[in-house]
Amino acid sequence: MEYIVNTPCGAVRGVPKKKEGVVAYKGIRYATAGRFEYPTEVTKWDGVYDTFEYGACAYQPRSFYNEEEMPKKIFYYNEFRKGATYKYSEDCLFLNVFAPEKSEGKLPVLIYIHGGGFTGGCGHEKHFDEPVWPTKGVIGVTINYRLGPLGFAVLPELKEEAGYTGNYGLYDQLTAIKWVKHNIEAFGGDPDNITIMGQSAGAMSVQQHCLSPLSRGVFHKAVMSSGGGVIKALTAAQPDKNYEFWKMIMEKCEAKTLEDFRAVPVEKLFGVWQENRKAAIGGGCSPCIDGKLVVGAGHELLAAGKQHNIPYLIGTTSEDMMPPLLYSMSKKWCQKQTSPAYLWFFERQLPGDDHGAWHYADLWYWFDTLENGWRPFTDKDRELANEMSDRLCEFARSGNPNISDYIEWKAGGKKALVLGDKATKLGNPSSLKLWITMFTNEAPGE
Repeated sequence: MEYIVNTPCGAVRGVPKKKEGVVAYKGIRYATAGRFEYPTEVTKWDGVYDTFEYGACAYQPRSFYNEEEMPKKIFYYNEFRKGATYKYSEDCLFLNVFAPEKSEGKLPVLIYIHGGGFTGGCGHEKHFDEPVWPTKGVIGVTINYRLGPLGFAVLPELKEEAGYTGNYGLYDQLTAIKWVKHNIEAFGGDPDNITIMGQSAGAMSVQQHCLSPLSRGVFHKAVMSSGGGVIKALTAAQPDKNYEFWKMIMEKCEAKTLEDFRAVPVEKLFGVWQENRKAAIGGGCSPCIDGKLVVGAGHELLAAGKQHNIPYLIGTTSEDMMPPLLYSMSKKWCQKQTSPAYLWFFERQLPGDDHGAWHYADLWYWFDTLENGWRPFTDKDRELANEMSDRLCEFARSGNPNISDYIEWKAGGKKALVLGDKATKLGNPSSLKLWITMFTNEAPGE
């Protein structure tokens, strides 16, 4: 049986997935972009677009070494990538749609933006591969976007050329969201009921879109895990703060002009950046205030009420990176909202090792893809994943994550929904324990 949908761009042929009744449309090109150029949305192709394989990932440091030989990288490799093969390219602007085989249309849509410090990751690692969401009436979308030097370099010459500079990866994300809005109806989705979700740098990205005038009306709800919330110390800076850094990178790449810099072999570009990244704010590869998408410091925009007035889900994990800081940021974000905002705290101690609820750990449960992992997950894990994915899908559907089968989750951020080893409850983690964890935690961060 062929699975073909007719989008405004043209016909797309998908492939059935292991979850019965789910069809995947993998590797759809949503935009094109040259190096250090802003993306142009794809609006047309000829013939039938076959989507049987995932598209290339964005170039990133792991493109150029064997993760199995890197002790500091081995944890996440074993967790999310071991045994899988990934292609890397500058031509990486692809997204993946997971939809029910049969739908009466107008299903809610959940778009996931991966994390990785704005320098790593992709939209089809093991924990993202075939989310359970379509079986619960929600269309899932995962995306790739440009990373590292290719996604976040800033230069005065680039600003003179385009009128602004930096944030190429963020513009990729926004273009992907717009492509989904323009085309998702063909897959059975509702373009007026889109939720965006991200973790870590993905959550920081979601937050930037929730503070941006460019994205108003493009999506309707937002979910942020381990990276949402704003404080002065973790806010975007003006691009000129890193101009000297990127001029140095150009010189070390032996590039005298933008044309030269655009022609530098990608392995050399990443190598030079890696050797010098400690000399720059945010390693030189983080969002900046470009005046268009990112229009100001996050804490100032939030204080001025510039965030989108939409429902939010936001939270962290117990063995997270900087757990007291991230939890406080999430809580304060909830409490600043006039729209419903729901706070969670994930403390399930994952079976298989003693790292606990580490940074990223909750994603196995939100996506309910436990079967893709190596860990000896138990019935408790499967029950928790079912509850978390149920609540997430209901939030995507209605803006309210409450379902009659589960304890009531109250909005406002006074108490978090505690998801863990014991029965789900409302409460707040011990501040002392979070601080102790911050200084004793051996769980890794990628």
